[in-house]
Amino acid sequence: METQSNKIDFTGQHIYAGFDVHLKSWNVTILTEKLKHKTFTQPPSADILHNYLVRHFPGGIYHSAYEAGFCGYWIQNKLQALGVDSIVCNAADIPTSNKEKVQKTDKRDSIKIAKALRSGDLKSIYVPSVKTLEDRVLIRTRVMLVRDLSRYKNRIKSFLYFHGIEIPAPFFTTNSHWSKRFYTWLESIELSEPSGKQALTAIITESKHLRQSILVVTRQIRELANTEAYQNRRLLLQTIPGIGLLTAMIILTELETIDRFQRFDDLCGFIGLVPSTRSSGETERDGNITPRGHSQLRSAIIESSWAAARLDPVLNKSYHEYCKRMESNKAIIRIARKLLSRIRFVLKNNKPYEYSTIN
Repeated sequence: METQSNKIDFTGQHIYAGFDVHLKSWNVTILTEKLKHKTFTQPPSADILHNYLVRHFPGGIYHSAYEAGFCGYWIQNKLQALGVDSIVCNAADIPTSNKEKVQKTDKRDSIKIAKALRSGDLKSIYVPSVKTLEDRVLIRTRVMLVRDLSRYKNRIKSFLYFHGIEIPAPFFTTNSHWSKRFYTWLESIELSEPSGKQALTAIITESKHLRQSILVVTRQIRELANTEAYQNRRLLLQTIPGIGLLTAMIILTELETIDRFQRFDDLCGFIGLVPSTRSSGETERDGNITPRGHSQLRSAIIESSWAAARLDPVLNKSYHEYCKRMESNKAIIRIARKLLSRIRFVLKNNKPYEYSTIN
């Protein structure tokens, strides 16, 4: 006599989980190959999602996707380790209807991610290695500290202007501005009330602390730049005019490998050095550079382009020719693309840059 089995078996079937990530909860939508299973809210845990899939769809082939954001890549790494095929996607690449744009909810977001995952319309962004991510944090920390120091310098200047305190002429030059002598002068300023002096001292103390922190982090970055993982590529990049040690380390830690870009246009698109376009009928217009891109890399390369335009004869000539028909800020974007082309060549061919008189 045959016995009836009530055991559920999803062996060979694909199960899709799309989820919208938040700090305290995830909104999850589960789809089978043909049906929608359920949309629910769960605690922010990869283990809980994996256990749910195993319990309700034993033997299935699990797929998941979520938007890149504040949580980084740890969820993808954890799900992959648990046997769930997981991708991280750019929010702008998820197919979205007009209704979903004007009636946006976490539930709708998880549903559209799950549907796009099942239909094969989602493309994963590049996920760096753990080493690269942690090295990258050190470089970004310095950028953050420099930005904070600039804010405190502006606060000190605002304080002086507000109270009618003029900066002495000897501190107007670049070498003496924000030097030790300048800070000594700041600390010697007397105000009519103790509270005013205390406020100024607090701002100065925080500014000096940030300066010291930047020095420590910069020293650590130099040590990292001399390790086996970065030294050779970093030295190659520094043969390019305008590229210093810090810029080279930003490029190496943010890109990780140049081989991930098959074409130069792909690299420009990733960084955001491509113009926005608008075409209608026979009319086609190019606008400013697209807002989508890697803002930190773009800023570093554009900043280096100003130096490269002075140091490289070919770039210097190109810059002045561009300036004849456009503003300097637009001309430097074109120089940045040329500089990026040189960066790509050096990294792909593992050769130092050589100056040339031919563009």
